[in-house]
Amino acid sequence: MRKKNEYLFLPHYFDFMNLCFTCKHFDHLSLKELYDSMVLRQEIFVVEQNCAFLDADGKDQIAYHCFGYDTDRQLHAYTRLLDKGIAYPEYASIGRVVTSAASRGGGWGRKLMEYSIEQLYATFGQQAIKIGAQAYLEKFYGSLGFVQCGEGYLEDGIPHIPMLRN
Repeated sequence: MRKKNEYLFLPHYFDFMNLCFTCKHFDHLSLKELYDSMVLRQEIFVVEQNCAFLDADGKDQIAYHCFGYDTDRQLHAYTRLLDKGIAYPEYASIGRVVTSAASRGGGWGRKLMEYSIEQLYATFGQQAIKIGAQAYLEKFYGSLGFVQCGEGYLEDGIPHIPMLRN
């Protein structure tokens, strides 16, 4: 397992636009990475999904952040990794899963989640992962080994379901 003062820069290149994934603790983010992640999250979660909420929830500073950049250093994909006890008392979590509108349909969401699961295990150890998935993505997350583990709920007016990967 990694320590907080370590970050993993294992570039993973993929055929579509040479996307490269990296994962870093908040303390090691560059200003560009922090800014890019906040812009992408706001573009999708606040503007596209029309949800007025405070995205900066105080968990970013204790999280690891996974980025998918192209060769022009444009951010296309992002997740936030949280250790057990932060988002859920008994589980680690992957949250703020987002791909840019321009990059959808190219398989980046799957690669992002596969990378994020790998990084969560490398960072916090092999353990169960719980997510709050938008309900329409149940099949997608199911294909990654997640199963629904509770009743659906509304979050910011969007149907969600809790899902668990053991």
